[in-house]
Amino acid sequence: MRRLLVGLALALAFTAAPCFAFDDVFQQTYALPAGGSFQLQNVNGSVEVRGWDRNEVEVRAVKSSRHNPQDLGRVSIEVDARPGSVSIETRYPQDKGVEVYVEYRIRVPRRVRLDHVTTVNGALRVFGVDATGDLHTVNGNIEVLESSGRLSARTTNGNVRVEMRQIEAGGAMSLETVNGSIVLGLDTRAAADLDVRSVNGDFRSELPIALQGSFDARQFHGRLGAGGGAVHIRTVNGAIRLVTLRPTV
Repeated sequence: MRRLLVGLALALAFTAAPCFAFDDVFQQTYALPAGGSFQLQNVNGSVEVRGWDRNEVEVRAVKSSRHNPQDLGRVSIEVDARPGSVSIETRYPQDKGVEVYVEYRIRVPRRVRLDHVTTVNGALRVFGVDATGDLHTVNGNIEVLESSGRLSARTTNGNVRVEMRQIEAGGAMSLETVNGSIVLGLDTRAAADLDVRSVNGDFRSELPIALQGSFDARQFHGRLGAGGGAVHIRTVNGAIRLVTLRPTV
């Protein structure tokens, strides 16, 4: 019995051990003034963007392959750095498929334009920026914390959580998902015009909303505060929540 238990424990330990991966690290820094433009296109892997008090972009990308270390060299990270803008693209070979996962950790000036930050399979996380722009993934969650500005976020299979200390005036802001929930956290003094639509999911708000027309939990228009720029909130299978932004210590 003792031998059986030891053998079982070894088998479980072997099964639980993570798969060995080959890694390659890319790390560079590029000048970017406050208010400049940053873009990133990824395919397989998460992306994290954090604001800091420097007029430069720090890029750290880790390429990982579970099976073939030669695949790492087949996937390139292309950077186009110009005065006022930095653009990054993950490029895979067109002639054959490779199993390479690229995880990005980015530092940007706190005030920045995130013109287009995307991935296909992976989460998007943004922290501590005063930004406008667009975030997009297909399979993954999107999270924006400790930020302000006007950011749109769109995913297909994942949740969206956006906490904005302040929504700036500007064009329409959209939060969208198909299979997932949406949480929008705002200050009690926030001002915006809301356009809310949900197919299979309920709506709740901790913030007072002045309805424009009749209320339907699946589709309605409302106003926060004195109103302002449009905020479109869309989900198919998931709940929608407007919550009061808690002060940070």
